[in-house]
Amino acid sequence: MKTNTLLMTISAAMALLLAGCVVAPPARPYYREPVVVAPPPPRVEYVGPPPVAGYVWLGGFWNWQGGRHEWVPGHWEEPRQGHRWVPHQWEREGDHWRMNEGHWERR
Repeated sequence: MKTNTLLMTISAAMALLLAGCVVAPPARPYYREPVVVAPPPPRVEYVGPPPVAGYVWLGGFWNWQGGRHEWVPGHWEEPRQGHRWVPHQWEREGDHWRMNEGHWERR
């Protein structure tokens, strides 16, 4: 009985500690090798109704991962007051491509 109580206490403490962990992406994408392959055209996404009235759709984009372009699907998000969403965008820079990450921009 004491063993079960101890295991439950340890499990609860671990769950609380892990709940505070946040994994944030870097401010800018970093690629070891230059991206010399142009991204494919955007995919057509079925948006559907928002889960909550007032949410905005942030469209999907092509990310560079594992030496190739991978589609990251769009999602609904609560808008930030006084801001507008600037979508991800690939730009040609000489002989390679660079991605400007999507972000909320103050109006």
